[in-house]
Amino acid sequence: MVTIEEALRIVEDQNISLKSETKPLENSLGYALATNTVSPFDVPEFDNSAMDGYALCGLYQEYQLVGEVAAGDSKEILMKDGKAVRIFTGAKVPQNTTAVMMQEKTTVKASTLFLDEMPKSGQNIRKKGGQLTEGQAVFEKGHVLNPPSLALMGSLGLESLDVFSKPRVNIITTGNELVKPGKSKTEGQIYESNSYAIAGALEQFGFKHHQKTQIQDDFEATKTGIKTALESCDVLIISGGISVGDYDFVKQSLEENGVNELFYKVFQKPGKPLYFGRKDNQFVFALPGNPASSLTCFYVYVLPLLQKFSGYETTGLPTYQFPIKHAYENRFGRPSFLKAAVIDGKVEILDGQGSSMIQSMAKGNALAFIDDGEVLKEGDLIKCKLIS
Repeated sequence: MVTIEEALRIVEDQNISLKSETKPLENSLGYALATNTVSPFDVPEFDNSAMDGYALCGLYQEYQLVGEVAAGDSKEILMKDGKAVRIFTGAKVPQNTTAVMMQEKTTVKASTLFLDEMPKSGQNIRKKGGQLTEGQAVFEKGHVLNPPSLALMGSLGLESLDVFSKPRVNIITTGNELVKPGKSKTEGQIYESNSYAIAGALEQFGFKHHQKTQIQDDFEATKTGIKTALESCDVLIISGGISVGDYDFVKQSLEENGVNELFYKVFQKPGKPLYFGRKDNQFVFALPGNPASSLTCFYVYVLPLLQKFSGYETTGLPTYQFPIKHAYENRFGRPSFLKAAVIDGKVEILDGQGSSMIQSMAKGNALAFIDDGEVLKEGDLIKCKLIS
């Protein structure tokens, strides 16, 4: 058995052969860049207006209007002192423009422009190269592309990007008692739910499962199911069958398939019977069968590996400290990840902390960590991993 810290360190220390691919810009959200990016030109490429209004030559309160420039116009206008042109947001400012005055602070009579206040030199002009200059670093390798990143890359004219590939993930659920939702069940059976939670968690963080399989608690079926799943994935996630019961065949089946154990069992609650193994550049997590345990282990251990596999520089859930809303004592005998809700900057530990209870996790937005035997008073800080 290992500690939480040891387990996390083992996951983090894995050397992974990253793969890269070229993806269209519109399909690159959530991917990490595989190369450094520099700007191919100045951004903006030309001085342009920050708003609808009037481009002014000289600093006066009265100008003669001599034309108009719309966004996208390529015509060149050379203004003279005391002249002004109507201009629109994003339009290239004419030569000799001193400032742009927003239209709300102007009055036009015939061809004469009157200003409500004196302009300041350079106001409302976006200068060439004001955001980026040609050759300037934009993003470093490993930057995870978010919507603003895509906007910036698009503004640089890049229609495709070199990114690190995300891992192919397969999911196996085990258990004779499990029945697919929508099917009829008999006494002693339950509806299978863990695969939906795991698939949903994958999608929540920008990953997808390639294959989802349910197998019975039978050694040969388990061994064959694992062999088949490993033929088409980088990461295999198994739910159930990893404890020490008479019908738990996952650990032995992994050994039969050449998977090397990296750790088995973690001193924590929930999720003690957690397995992590490796076969060449493939990884296997065997999660406990209880729903809350399974999902907790995914958030804490599986997600960081998936992100590392994807070339992310920073991995894992964002973690912060918040004051606890009420007194709480850990009486579980192990360091614990607690279902919690962070509301208005304070943490509430929710009812229903059992490893089979998923409703409280569904209503919460965090996993609060409390050490073995730790006693907290109202207002004490508690570490929380935010899950939504």
